[in-house]
Amino acid sequence: MKKLVFFATFLLIPSLALAQSPIRDVDDLGQQLIDIINNVLVPLLFALSFLTFIWGVFQYFIAGGADEEKRKQGQQLIIYGIIGFALMVSVWGLVNLLLATFNFDKAIPTVPRTPGTR
Repeated sequence: MKKLVFFATFLLIPSLALAQSPIRDVDDLGQQLIDIINNVLVPLLFALSFLTFIWGVFQYFIAGGADEEKRKQGQQLIIYGIIGFALMVSVWGLVNLLLATFNFDKAIPTVPRTPGTR
């Protein structure tokens, strides 16, 4: 367990140093936290869900060929992996729906041209 914590800390040191973008105010801090969540945490959760699903498939088909207990454990892991995927995709869709509904994106809106103007 100590090795895992050390390895994770070692990987996160550059993002903790914040050397690329200094924090000037609360907005910068919030944007930095959102970037860490979007670029580190979300892909990590998707990867863990995928690995859980793959490990369940391995236990169900390969390791649990004749052992009914291993097949049951594999089946549970497959279900947990699928539930994890479904939850993450639904939350992701809900967040994008809210962003689009309330115009929280920072893009400048474009005004369509009227016919007959250049």
